Amino acid sequence: MKKITVKTHHERELLDITAQVEKAIREFGPITGACMLYVPHTTAAITINENADPAVKEDILNSLTHLVPRSLEYRHVEGNAHAHIQCSLIGHSVCVPVEEGRLRLGTWQGILFCEFDGSRNREVWVIPLAQEAA
Repeated sequence: MKKITVKTHHERELLDITAQVEKAIREFGPITGACMLYVPHTTAAITINENADPAVKEDILNSLTHLVPRSLEYRHVEGNAHAHIQCSLIGHSVCVPVEEGRLRLGTWQGILFCEFDGSRNREVWVIPLAQEAA
């Protein structure tokens, strides 16, 4: 397993971490199969979506804010219940195909780290689910 450190700068943001994940995958060698990406936080998540048009990230964040606004009366006393819920909607892990040590994403796809309660130092765990190529 490899750990990627992600430094977020805003309370909520989506960061393209595709290049960092690709680097971690290369360090495993020429694996073929898949890797799991896991975020061990309760107010951050991970997803795969378009990384070419920055408006997509903004649309995702705005939609999540509309669905789960900060202004509702939550019982969680820390004031970040909305971040926990948004995180649960997106999820803590994704599985990505890998071929000969390279991520196999679609043309417009990128791996997005989702921050809902920043700014913070975060981690993404990269876990290979593959064997070395014969």
